[in-house]
Amino acid sequence: MDAYFYTMRIMYVLVLILMVSCKNETSGNAKVTDEGEKEAVVMPTLEVYDFEGLKPFLKTSSETVYVVNFWATWCAPCIKEMPYFEALNTNYKDKNVEVLLVSLDFPKKYDSHLKPFIKKNKLKSRVVVLNDPDSNTWIPEINPDWSGAIPATLIFSKDKRAFYEQPFTYEELETELQKFIN
Repeated sequence: MDAYFYTMRIMYVLVLILMVSCKNETSGNAKVTDEGEKEAVVMPTLEVYDFEGLKPFLKTSSETVYVVNFWATWCAPCIKEMPYFEALNTNYKDKNVEVLLVSLDFPKKYDSHLKPFIKKNKLKSRVVVLNDPDSNTWIPEINPDWSGAIPATLIFSKDKRAFYEQPFTYEELETELQKFIN
């Protein structure tokens, strides 16, 4: 009889600990509103490509000018310049300019770093992910002189192409874009 009560007591303590540890927690995909209700937090979906899938984004026969930025959430200069690409996207969206942000984040960081970054910063530019481990093949195809360092930006139209392995200020970025618009 003593063993039965001892086992029940342990079970009671474990259930109590479990209940207390779960109190007032929400899942990772929910937040609590001011009224105390749970509200779903929708994380962005990601477009993930290997280099063959990304290639169509790197050429055009249209009149659109493309600004393609290669970046990652672990790259401090990339994060610092991100607002400039977002501003460029906003200021030139009606002028035949499209901004594409190509994330080079690691696949295991998509859910923990990349998606929350996109959501937190309310990125309006199109974000795609390049997941192709054969960088020795695709880096020189983007630009033969690219060392692979980021941030890196490709600006192109159907007639002109320029590659920049550097971070930008908004003014510098706009100056380079103007060379394609004028």
